[in-house]
Amino acid sequence: MRIAVTGGTGFVGRHIVRRLRERGHAVRALVRNAGRPLPEELRGVEIAPGDLSHPAALHSLVTGMDAVIHLVGIIVERRAGTFEAVHVEGTRRMVEAARAAGCRRFVHMSATGARDEPGATAYHRTKARAEHVVRGSGLSAAIFRPSIIVGPGNVPVQLLARLHRRLPVIPVFGRGDFPIQPVWVEDVALAFALAAERAEIAGTFELGGPDVVTYEEFVRAIGRAAGHPRPLLHVPLPLVRLAARAFDPLGPYAPITTDQLEMLVEGSTTPDNALGRVFGIDPATLEHALRFLAPERRGEGEAKPP
Repeated sequence: MRIAVTGGTGFVGRHIVRRLRERGHAVRALVRNAGRPLPEELRGVEIAPGDLSHPAALHSLVTGMDAVIHLVGIIVERRAGTFEAVHVEGTRRMVEAARAAGCRRFVHMSATGARDEPGATAYHRTKARAEHVVRGSGLSAAIFRPSIIVGPGNVPVQLLARLHRRLPVIPVFGRGDFPIQPVWVEDVALAFALAAERAEIAGTFELGGPDVVTYEEFVRAIGRAAGHPRPLLHVPLPLVRLAARAFDPLGPYAPITTDQLEMLVEGSTTPDNALGRVFGIDPATLEHALRFLAPERRGEGEAKPP
């Protein structure tokens, strides 16, 4: 198949591009800063320079393609790059370009917790509205809602590993009892590839690993995997909220924003996990998914743990 990918230079996108190529597909990737060195996974991939705001770039990206995998998303707003502009309008433009080019298949990255409700964060509300755009497109579509994705290139996980190596204690927000269901990035990449290939797979699918853990347990697991488990220091949640509010004006440079904190506290689990039920994937455990952090494995390749 010929598959167009947006967000291919990102953490998850690089794994998906590599998986697609391993399965024999021709990949064309939308790259905003085409003049910069490309990640190793995109070397040799056909490049369409531009971004979601450039109609000509989107036309070049999707012309002659059989399917589109749309991954572009942001976790903080920056200038014109608002959640509404990127998640909703960007998806609308991508859908329109795919439809005009006659693409048969659209695979879309959303997020666990996406919902257009007053109490939801702006991130979740715009993710839900983007889903609505995809469902109303008339295209054969699969929408994915993964929990926290773990693997080489995940900046927050690697930051926590570095903190375990360098600090005597690790701060944890509140009681740290909010549930998450981390999923190995290679399992997610395989699900995206299978969805692009199989048009009969249509609908919205949650993706998670086999282990539901608390955030505290997740932080401890990262410390063990990094080889330097540290004691945890629980910071009262009201103080963390005050700090996050103070960090909000820093935008992409903030260590954590109010919305990010609220999404973390809300939890991220997938009761209707589609990895095995729909895609026949036996998901890697959290322990296996974190093995890339081990000192003797740091910097190694991306293969799924045994």
